[in-house]
Amino acid sequence: MFAREQLSYEAVKLAARAEITDESMQKAALAYYQTMKTRHTVRDFIDREVPEDVIQNCIRTAGSAPSGANHQPWHFVAIRNPEIKHAMRLAAEAEEEKFYAGGGGDEWIKALEPIGTNADKPHLDIAPWLIVIFAQRYGVFDDGTRFKNYYVPDSVGIATGFLISALHHAGLYSLTHTPNPMRFLNKLLGRPSHEKAVMILAVGHASADATVPGVAKIKKPLEEILTVL
Repeated sequence: MFAREQLSYEAVKLAARAEITDESMQKAALAYYQTMKTRHTVRDFIDREVPEDVIQNCIRTAGSAPSGANHQPWHFVAIRNPEIKHAMRLAAEAEEEKFYAGGGGDEWIKALEPIGTNADKPHLDIAPWLIVIFAQRYGVFDDGTRFKNYYVPDSVGIATGFLISALHHAGLYSLTHTPNPMRFLNKLLGRPSHEKAVMILAVGHASADATVPGVAKIKKPLEEILTVL
């Protein structure tokens, strides 16, 4: 963590891990892929409760992500209060209605057609948890003095990936939601102006009749996403 006092480099011994054979590595890598391959964004949730400590531990995983200069420029707000969730839905839908009315541009709106989205966001009420991910443009000491954060979008993006993976590993479903703009979230959730909301994650259990867009099953083959030199 960044601190006001002068810090010097200290080499700390890497925690010991059990040796793993090449064969075990191959099995582990394939097993994780098979697990993550079953992850899908859903919009059909049920209101079944999810224990708070499950959410906390998934966010702990997100907080373990690497970041520029180890400044960890993120903050997560986990909301289960129904009134706050509903207020978020109303504000998000207001922005989404502008988007789908033409504010998003014809090309963007057309690109979303195979996904089947629209301005109606009932999942923001139904999902038991909403997690808002904030990026911190800069840090602030207790006396109000600012310090610079580095590689903020990259760092927050990595932490978000950790979080989505952790939620899936815990047996939960999530939906990434990015109404634009999201400035309303700072006021609604009491976050400072130097933080920028980058995503809302609806989190919970999928309904028995949940569906996913067929196009979401189409992934680029390995040869299109990998170059080995």
